[in-house]
Amino acid sequence: MSPELDPRERRYQALSVVTAFLALFSIVGFALYGLPRFYPFLVEDLGWTRQQVTSGNAYSKIGVALVFGFLAGKMVDAFGPRRLMLFGILIAGGALYALSEVRGPALFYFAYFLNALGYVCGGPLPNQVLLSRWFTKARGRAMGVAYLGIGVGGALVPLVSGYLTASYGWRGALKILGLMMIVIALPPALFVREPLRVADQAGSTPAVSLGAVLRRPEFYLLALGSMMSIGAVGGTIQNMALYLRLDRKLAQADVDATLAWILAGSLIGRVLMGWLADRWTKKRVMILIYVIVAGSIPLIALAPDAQSLRAAAILFGIGLGGDYMIIPLMAAELFGLALMGRVMGIVLTADGVAEAIVPMMVAGTRDRTGSYDQGFQVLVGLALLGAAAVSLLPRRAESTQTS
Repeated sequence: MSPELDPRERRYQALSVVTAFLALFSIVGFALYGLPRFYPFLVEDLGWTRQQVTSGNAYSKIGVALVFGFLAGKMVDAFGPRRLMLFGILIAGGALYALSEVRGPALFYFAYFLNALGYVCGGPLPNQVLLSRWFTKARGRAMGVAYLGIGVGGALVPLVSGYLTASYGWRGALKILGLMMIVIALPPALFVREPLRVADQAGSTPAVSLGAVLRRPEFYLLALGSMMSIGAVGGTIQNMALYLRLDRKLAQADVDATLAWILAGSLIGRVLMGWLADRWTKKRVMILIYVIVAGSIPLIALAPDAQSLRAAAILFGIGLGGDYMIIPLMAAELFGLALMGRVMGIVLTADGVAEAIVPMMVAGTRDRTGSYDQGFQVLVGLALLGAAAVSLLPRRAESTQTS
């Protein structure tokens, strides 16, 4: 925390971490990582293919990212992250409720559109900006603590969903999860405050235009690296339940347990990578994360027994835990805070496209070939390509006053 803050501001600073934790717990942990758990039910009950059940995530994220991604970044910079977050929480919770009523493709795609819009408006973007404005030297730790919300939410949602599905069916489970998201995330977002000295923070470094940022090769290396790794992570997690339940014929309880282990591993990853990001160069931490992702995917695919699968799931979770968190830390170090919303709006838009296309591509390959082998090989290659792109970033930012 910053020593110049008075006690009241320190309380608001702490509340910003709580708010980000609970928003990410709900919008990312419950929705992003919880929904793939329901894909096998759509395949079995509606007779859809794997590519069809992953296409809702794909088409909605591409559409929303291209239309709203950069606009959301501008709105965060202009109006602050809190207002956007409130809207996103309500939309994301409503999306799960709508998905519970799906009988055909029209409502399916509309619900996923709401889910993607809620993610853009209430997920990582506004929370990253909120925490980056409140924290300076301890930014890595603040991000790490807040992003624990994703791991906690993602680890709990398969277990909670299993209980709710057994009691109310998969449709009832989705309704209850959607309402839970709103009840959990909305109250703190109503009371959180934004820093009183945002303008001073932004003005503490020489003004820089977005055009100047876009002319720097580091921007494209960061965008490429994050796209490749996010695509690898998304392609794995979105197909995990389908692979384990329908291909490896594991019981739903074992599938839920594996998904919970992945997100439990992400708790370790978020704490560890946040701690390392305050001590190592962020480039070094980023490469480590991407290598872990690349190495753990084949271990999951080839795991011969339950213990090996659990260990591989935890390792993948460690990489997953640091993946999303390290991107804004790297962006803040490279480009400062004045344009954080717009820079991350573009980067997260690119990441959203990768996160949308790759899972559907992997699922489509499985539908055509009858195996996930080729798809898993592509995912490993993407993660390694991301590490290669990040390795070309400068060792340290040219100016780090705001990091």
